[in-house]
Amino acid sequence: MLTRRAALLSAVAAATVLPGITAPTASADARATGLLRPALPPPSGPHPVGTVSLRLVDRTRSDPWVPSRPYRELMVSVRYPARAVGGHPAAPQMLPGEAAAFDVLNSFTGVPADAVDWSATRTHAHEGAPIDRSECPRPVICYSPGAGDPRSLGTTLCDDLASRGYVVVMLDHTYDAVAVQFPDGRVEKTVLPAEYDKASPDEDRITALLRKTLAVRVADARFLLDALPGALPGELRGALDMDRVGMFGQSAGGFTALQAMHDDRRIAAGADLDGVLAYVQQDSTPGNLSTVAADGLDRPFLLMGMDGNDLDGVPSWNALWRHSRGRHRGLTLRGAQHATYTDAEALIPQIAHRLGLPRETVVANIGTIPPRRAIAAERACLAAFFDRRLRGRDDGGLLDGRSGRYPEMRLFPQQPV
Repeated sequence: MLTRRAALLSAVAAATVLPGITAPTASADARATGLLRPALPPPSGPHPVGTVSLRLVDRTRSDPWVPSRPYRELMVSVRYPARAVGGHPAAPQMLPGEAAAFDVLNSFTGVPADAVDWSATRTHAHEGAPIDRSECPRPVICYSPGAGDPRSLGTTLCDDLASRGYVVVMLDHTYDAVAVQFPDGRVEKTVLPAEYDKASPDEDRITALLRKTLAVRVADARFLLDALPGALPGELRGALDMDRVGMFGQSAGGFTALQAMHDDRRIAAGADLDGVLAYVQQDSTPGNLSTVAADGLDRPFLLMGMDGNDLDGVPSWNALWRHSRGRHRGLTLRGAQHATYTDAEALIPQIAHRLGLPRETVVANIGTIPPRRAIAAERACLAAFFDRRLRGRDDGGLLDGRSGRYPEMRLFPQQPV
């Protein structure tokens, strides 16, 4: 999980601007400095999206990464279907302190520092917009990002789910994420690189660090479920159906989602986007299984892998599959890389196009699948899974391999149609 950060964000064939995404332009500051301002694709659902950010404080535990802090402090973004968004500004993808840290320490291969104005990118979620209460209470989906990544790197998928009628809660894991900016302006930066340096090259110490990282993340997720109903602003009170909760994540966030589901029965369905489920540094390494992989799950889950990741290529997925009694599906996205399941899929082609970066840089980050196809397939399959499991809706055979709409997304060969 940690040493894969250089490969967390992986690739695509042509560095072109995606259909539906405004060509990147510069803000006033960016024009003066020459920095780029990439754009995110608009959501595909029928609802406009609103958002609020919340600071959550867990006073039952001191911070496991900084023990001098007497409590654990988290930031979350709540995305939801809005009634109207006029007069409500589009939320930034990253706050200034987060963007500055991300520019220095991120996992984009071959993208030069000081070339992108990361704080200038706007999402399609509008700050403080009133929620559409026509179908409340609405099912809830929690999101956990990859190790070292900010919650904002999952915006493309999270905003889309909100536009389809879900309340989506994006969770930052403080001192794991590259940087977390709190309402008072304080910025808390990641400790993971320093912790990994201290553990290396001792394999036992690295394994212990991986176990600690995941345990902290799962505790964060469970606290989120405890705290969320009481932390919501008045406008959102009563709008969340906490009896219909799902969770998903990318990389270590996918591991977090399924392990939290194993440990906490409040999570009814989970999706893992290319996250190994063992305390290992490479997906293909056997052993050191998590309890979710060793025990299996009795509730529905979805595995979505990059090209080559299936039950043969990822031993921990194979263990989970064999030990599970709940309904489950596995999909591989042909031509995808690890970071195809993040906002890198939309951002990297634009950056490469504007900076004149070689095709190899794009491919090294997000694979060879055309971005518009990757994003459409990911959105459709993820929504179909949660629609089926949290809303009881038919997906038209999409997750059974019968629809033909997204031939790039293939069932694991080891499962029947």
